[in-house]
Amino acid sequence: MEKNVGKADKIIRIVLGLVIGAAGYHFQSWWGLIGIVPIFTALINWCPLYAPFGIKTCRKK
Repeated sequence: MEKNVGKADKIIRIVLGLVIGAAGYHFQSWWGLIGIVPIFTALINWCPLYAPFGIKTCRKK
């Protein structure tokens, strides 16, 4: 897997994942588990939705 998630995108994904998870916890909903997806994609630096479209937010070498 070639990295396709850049630094700014990674930070946004982590913050968004934490917010979704916190909202799910606050409202006592299982929907908060969706926050795991952006956190996971940020940690592995790869987004499966970017791959088919050739989108990359990381710097080119």
